Amino acid sequence: MLHGRIEARIERALQSGHGLSVREYSLLDVLSRQHDGEGGHLQMKEVADAVVLSQSATTRLVTRMEDRGLLARYLCPTDRRGIYTDVSEAGLGLLAEARPTNDAALREALDEAAKNPELAPLVRVVESLNAPA
Repeated sequence: MLHGRIEARIERALQSGHGLSVREYSLLDVLSRQHDGEGGHLQMKEVADAVVLSQSATTRLVTRMEDRGLLARYLCPTDRRGIYTDVSEAGLGLLAEARPTNDAALREALDEAAKNPELAPLVRVVESLNAPA
């Protein structure tokens, strides 16, 4: 119930403000955190796990976003069977524009849910997970 409320609020904000779905935003965010070096690039299975989609759904999502110029795929330089996906400059720009919208919508959804006595304990747990150590 809490997850659905949060996701719906963020989905509306991202769609209206940036033309992005929650899944697209998550994919951009996950891929933007890749780095060069040991374990720096994610395989498609790892990407699928991170955005909570099947591999085939993730591949379709990547293709749609590549068609929009937000992502680019390339062959792994050390293993020609491997294909990596990187966020393009346009994708990084859109992610930077959308991040404050995502964060504000999340905050609003949590604040609203905290007013509900049944959801308030869950909100406190979620907020404690994001609190600085």
